[in-house]
Amino acid sequence: MMTREIFLLAFILDLIMGDPQWLLHPVALIGTFISFLEKTFQKRFLIINKKAKGIILWFLVVIPVYFFSWIILMESFFIHHFFGIMMLIFLSATTLATKSLYVESKKVARALDKDDLEGAQQYLSLIVGRDTQHLGKEGIFRAVIETVAENLSDGIVAPMFYLTIGGLPLAMAYKAVNTLDSMIGYKNEKYKEIGYFCAKIDDLWNWIPSRITGLLIILSSFFLQFNWKKAFSTMHRDGQKHSSPNSGLPEAAMAGSLDIQLGGPNHYFEQAVDKPFIGDNAKEIERIDLNAAWRIMFTSSLFMVFFCLLMLRILGK
Repeated sequence: MMTREIFLLAFILDLIMGDPQWLLHPVALIGTFISFLEKTFQKRFLIINKKAKGIILWFLVVIPVYFFSWIILMESFFIHHFFGIMMLIFLSATTLATKSLYVESKKVARALDKDDLEGAQQYLSLIVGRDTQHLGKEGIFRAVIETVAENLSDGIVAPMFYLTIGGLPLAMAYKAVNTLDSMIGYKNEKYKEIGYFCAKIDDLWNWIPSRITGLLIILSSFFLQFNWKKAFSTMHRDGQKHSSPNSGLPEAAMAGSLDIQLGGPNHYFEQAVDKPFIGDNAKEIERIDLNAAWRIMFTSSLFMVFFCLLMLRILGK
């Protein structure tokens, strides 16, 4: 059902539309559904251990999201073929986060441009999981660049990958997998058991996209005349230092490309977490580095579009 034309139009629509405030976004609906089920499971079914609850929760979210997306498409095409195509383009665009990642991260940068440190911390708290109230200017830039690199994989490359190989239902299922991890995949006391399965499956679904993302960052760095050789060597050296088997790869490639250091100790839910450093501490991180990260993000997105269109052509779609 996914064709090259529909894929390209969905990408363009995401660049134009992003995630408008007036839109009841499918991922927000998935998040509301997860929150309802998670609270229900935490309060009831006490006879079931928390890890088993996490497994049941995963299937109760991901499987219905896959089939509900499929049913919506079938019903849309049943109403009219043109309406079905429009729905497919629109819903496919909602799985992508190219513009929204740029817009939300730019809010942080604009606040810093105005020397509004508190405002930057508040905007940053909306896009990262760490505590932001104690971060200084360089720490904020570091956090934004990390989230740009990580979400280039989770919010752009991975959805494109699953749209290409499995169409909208598989891409929506991926968004459910990723949302489950972002909501209950934390390793704190509350979620370390019920979120264990969700976190591990998210690692599995992101294994291929994260490695594609690392390579795309290296390719984009070559194209943009950044330090692509160091991007490659840093990804090879530091890509597995991260606690996640996936997040460290794009972060390390980005750190090497910009010749900066990411990672390091942070606070999550008011608890100190000693994370390893990624990259070399060659210079202080500045606004120009974030601008470069955005350029790499958009260029990598375009390269991924090209590769997906090529894959769809090979598949005869």
